[in-house]
Amino acid sequence: MSFATQEEAAAAESRRRKRRIRMEPPPLNRSNQPQISRPIQNPNIPKLPESVSALTGKRLDLHNHILKLIRENDLEEAALYTRHSVYSNCRPTIFTVNAVLTAQLRQSKYGALLQLHGFVNQAGIAANIITYNLIFQAYLDLRKPDVALEHYKLFIDNAPLNPSVATFRILVKGLVDNGSLEKAMEIKEDMSVRGFVPDPVVYSYLMVGCVRKSDADGVFKLYEELKEKLGGFVEDGVVYGLLMKGYFMKGMEKEATECCEEAIGENSKVRMSAMAYNYVLEALSENGKFDEALKLFDEMKREHDPPRRLALNLGSFNVMVNGYCGEGKFVEALEVFRQMGEFSCSPDTLSFNNLMNQLCENGLLAEAEKLYNEMNENKVKPDEYTYGLLMDTCFKEGKIVEGAAYYKTMVESSLRTNLAVYNRLQDQLVKAGKLDDAKSFFDMMVSKLKMDDEAYKFIMKALSEAGRLDEMLKIVDEMLGDETVRVSEEIQEFVKEELRKGGREDDLQKLMDEKERLKEEAKAKELEAAEAKKRSTNISIASLMSPKLEEEKKEEVKDALG
Repeated sequence: MSFATQEEAAAAESRRRKRRIRMEPPPLNRSNQPQISRPIQNPNIPKLPESVSALTGKRLDLHNHILKLIRENDLEEAALYTRHSVYSNCRPTIFTVNAVLTAQLRQSKYGALLQLHGFVNQAGIAANIITYNLIFQAYLDLRKPDVALEHYKLFIDNAPLNPSVATFRILVKGLVDNGSLEKAMEIKEDMSVRGFVPDPVVYSYLMVGCVRKSDADGVFKLYEELKEKLGGFVEDGVVYGLLMKGYFMKGMEKEATECCEEAIGENSKVRMSAMAYNYVLEALSENGKFDEALKLFDEMKREHDPPRRLALNLGSFNVMVNGYCGEGKFVEALEVFRQMGEFSCSPDTLSFNNLMNQLCENGLLAEAEKLYNEMNENKVKPDEYTYGLLMDTCFKEGKIVEGAAYYKTMVESSLRTNLAVYNRLQDQLVKAGKLDDAKSFFDMMVSKLKMDDEAYKFIMKALSEAGRLDEMLKIVDEMLGDETVRVSEEIQEFVKEELRKGGREDDLQKLMDEKERLKEEAKAKELEAAEAKKRSTNISIASLMSPKLEEEKKEEVKDALG
């Protein structure tokens, strides 16, 4: 570009240099700069979990979408969506993962919970204390306290987090529920070692363990220890109901009454929660003081003003239901049970099962079945215990068909049954002469249950006594064809004996020989098919190479002719 004067050219060059300086800062003279050494990050150091500030933007939208699926009770889709999001542009936070894990725990979907936890753990999403607590709770619910304690030890040794009060409450309660009071005591001591203030709720769980073992002195010892550590007075009322139980166990009714007055009297300085009230209700209703329990329950209902004051909960109604049933007042028990909705309490499967069990034990099957039908109205799913209870009660009353129908409904609901319930079903069907139904249930469950020799022998015996030896042999045939089933010598001897009664003692050996022959034939066919495939492959390779060989021969002839 030409310029009219030298001044214009100089001005243009000056502007170009300024633009270059703005765009490209001058390089540093690294020889004169101090070298900053960066520490090498250890990949084995556990990652810290994200803070709640990470839950923004698209990640918050994802979180809300997962919560919507949970509210719609579509937990499978919620878990699947969470898994897919892990390797997407919108990675879920640990708070989203915890929401799904919590929903799965609430519905006892322990297998799905542990699978999702393992997946996100491998994906590098760092767990927070809530995640660890959920895993502890899951293993304790599964009756695996030793596994829960192993995970707790790993957490203490390796996690870059401290336990919370909730951690100790979950562990102590779970261990007590699993009959491990001594280990629960050790966790209580560990809590003190780690600098936590003595927690009355933790002590209440330990006192529950002592009550279950009828150890009143253990209850008193724990109370005195807690009182001493808290300066001589326990403000939290959660321990007073259990202290009352200790006094009742010792026959110290006067002391129990004084303890009750201290907890809920007019001048009481004790802070009572719904949980604390429930323990007092239990102590009264279980020790001949049901009228006092009724008065207290009425007072709790008057005080209850959610969300400001929560004086009762689902457990309160369960206690009163048990109290009425203990008094033989089942109509009143049903009335109290159906009042829950008026106080924003929703009965769960355990609550339904508890009342249905007491109705069934007292010959009130019709009322129990009405309650079972109400479960669907309350959007509560029956579990294996529900169906087993109704099935057994039907059998006691001679209603074999109805009992079998409950078992079938359980299987069709994809609930996990067990061999003991199946055996009770088969026993009743065979005794009632319903062998066809028994055989039908056997065919339905043989692939779903890991049946033992006794289960096989039972149905075989029934078929043999009915003269249906061919069907018995067919079962053996299917067992021999199933690689996961072992036909033991005991089973073989049993079948031979049953066949001998019908003059067909050689049929089993013939069947086993025929089965072995068919296996050998199948193996030979596989080998022949493999050889044929190999030959076919060789022919194909040869056919592909033959044009090339022809060309090479032609070239050799040309070279020979010069």
